[in-house]
Amino acid sequence: MVRKSIVDPQRVREEIAIAAARLIAEEGLDYANAKRKAARQVVGQTRVAGEWLPDNDQIEEEIREYQLLFQSDTQPAVLRRLREIALDWMRRLAPFNPYLTGAVLNGTAGEHSDIHLQLFCDNPKEVAIYLLNANVQYEVSETRHFGGRGEVETLSFLWRASRDEELVGIHIALYDTDDLRGAVRADARGRAARANAEGVRALLAADDAAPFAN
Repeated sequence: MVRKSIVDPQRVREEIAIAAARLIAEEGLDYANAKRKAARQVVGQTRVAGEWLPDNDQIEEEIREYQLLFQSDTQPAVLRRLREIALDWMRRLAPFNPYLTGAVLNGTAGEHSDIHLQLFCDNPKEVAIYLLNANVQYEVSETRHFGGRGEVETLSFLWRASRDEELVGIHIALYDTDDLRGAVRADARGRAARANAEGVRALLAADDAAPFAN
């Protein structure tokens, strides 16, 4: 049962969004698991109706607020490092039309965040061959198609840019070339869901101009 002090669905959504944002920023949970765990923290074990749950956009805004308040001395540098690693891999994978997506793109990535790339190519097997030739040991899984059309094969591996740096998880979702049509359209809020190498370079240039902006 919802606590008696909370009677407004909007207030419950706000509390769940704040709790989920902290779990994502501090523990590296994904949005779905963070939302479920946060809901239990706020309202207990009672099943929560959809109207009481925040959407991902609301949680993202709370992550930004949390990072500004509690991680402003470390998060910008972490984000920049992840964007640099992402751009390096996008250069390597240039023949396969790589795009960056997720938290590293939208600026909410932290020390627990992985890099998510989407590749659009005619023969996904060539990507696997490239990684094997580069001595990259990867695992194969599936990721939900961004258009809701089933699952796409995803290659995941850990990468260390230099010996003194921490390992970073990189996930490469393999799409057909035709999937790129319409994929780069902005969402309802005018934000791009993915960016090519040129777009990532622009983000890094913006970081140079305003080091604490993300």
